[in-house]
Amino acid sequence: MKLVLCSCLLHLVLSSSLFGHAGARGGESRSLPSSGSATDGYAGAARHLFGERPAVSPDVARGYMTNSDLEKAVKAFGRRCGNISRIYSIGKSVNGVPLWVIEISDKPGIEEAEPAFKFIGNVHGDEPVGRELLMLLANWICDNYLKDPLAKLIVENVHLHLLPSMNPDGFTLRRRGNANNIDLNRDFPDQFFPMNGDISSRQPETRAIMKWLRGIRFTASASLHGGALVANYPWDGTEDKRRYYFASPDDEAFRFMASIYSRSHRNMSLSKEFEGGITNGAAWYPIYGGMQDWNYIHGGCFELTLEVSDNKWPNASELPTLWEYNKMSMLNLVASVSKTGVHGRIYSSDSGRPLPGFVLIKGINSTIQASRGLADYHRVLAPGAKYEVVASMPGYKPKTTTIWLEEGAMTLDFILDPVATPVDNQLKSICDCSCSGKSSIELLGFVWNAHLGVYFLLILIVLALICILFRRRMPVLKHRQTGALKKSVVV
Repeated sequence: MKLVLCSCLLHLVLSSSLFGHAGARGGESRSLPSSGSATDGYAGAARHLFGERPAVSPDVARGYMTNSDLEKAVKAFGRRCGNISRIYSIGKSVNGVPLWVIEISDKPGIEEAEPAFKFIGNVHGDEPVGRELLMLLANWICDNYLKDPLAKLIVENVHLHLLPSMNPDGFTLRRRGNANNIDLNRDFPDQFFPMNGDISSRQPETRAIMKWLRGIRFTASASLHGGALVANYPWDGTEDKRRYYFASPDDEAFRFMASIYSRSHRNMSLSKEFEGGITNGAAWYPIYGGMQDWNYIHGGCFELTLEVSDNKWPNASELPTLWEYNKMSMLNLVASVSKTGVHGRIYSSDSGRPLPGFVLIKGINSTIQASRGLADYHRVLAPGAKYEVVASMPGYKPKTTTIWLEEGAMTLDFILDPVATPVDNQLKSICDCSCSGKSSIELLGFVWNAHLGVYFLLILIVLALICILFRRRMPVLKHRQTGALKKSVVV
């Protein structure tokens, strides 16, 4: 009897430790599918950075910033680096803690034809490493943007937004969920299952993120988690809830982004559990209501979920090492939205005004929209391939061009022609008629014979002015080009 009891206890301990690793994204509420495909491609246990760990201190938060400390640090950063930053809040947590954001740019708060990138930390309250890393990232850029080329490139060519803590209440409570004990990474609308359909039932932290994306058109983003060491990319879920590789339309671009992070990391790409240190979310284990997939579907924002520490809450003494391991990964990922891909603006040929049109790549079922103000677009694409790029806008003729995207970025501006309406055609016919010398003279003689010359002469003058305006073409456009963009094309 004692032997049986010991065996049961041993089995229970081993089972709990295995499911603890799955808690990086999935949490205690997830269970692995019981279907026959459950073991296909299973990544296994998380990789350890520091080997065997000492017993956890009773106060796991010792050495970490409290919410009050974090707020002071954010505001102190704003005062110290005000020339390249602004501080703002996107909302409040359940318990009323402001969700502070640091924006870093050479023109913070001003709309520019540049890509925007966001980092989000502390999505889960018991995964606080991200909040510390993001403050270290902000301060490193502030200290080095005048002397480090990578920091300078980010400040001058990207609008970087850092939300150190999405879940300050969960941090205080030392638990995964927020003050209502809701896992915020399961609280977003899901593409496969009608969950979280009622906006009023979503958590205030979730609503704040959704409102944030309606206000700022982010090109790409990443959230920082703990419990494993891997760069995770969409899709996170599957239609039948089984675990297998379920690729998004932009699978190649996501793999490229994830590899940038993994290969820049000290040892993420050396993982024995995840090939190359990256994984498709559904191939690891499916989740639903996640922030990553929602960003891509509803915001056109290419988001990764980054597991940056195999221990969810490591000792604070390990934070400097974790920062050194992740620093270049974070910097290179942000810089990639400017250094790679296709960037440009869309204009109208008849007036030269910017058009908030749409850009798609043939063969990829994913469309992004240019901004409303400056009509700039920024498309993440894997390099080393040929792409057919299509720009369109209601009321205008679409244009298509083929490009070969190399390692660097390309600037590709589009000038779209309006679709001619029956009224436009009639006006053009009048212009063509009244502006041709012979027809004008014959018509003028007829009118004089009809004793209406004075009135018709005025009409001719008006028509001639309209004709000139109609035929007038826009001036040659100046094309945006930064040091990070290698080629510039106009179609």
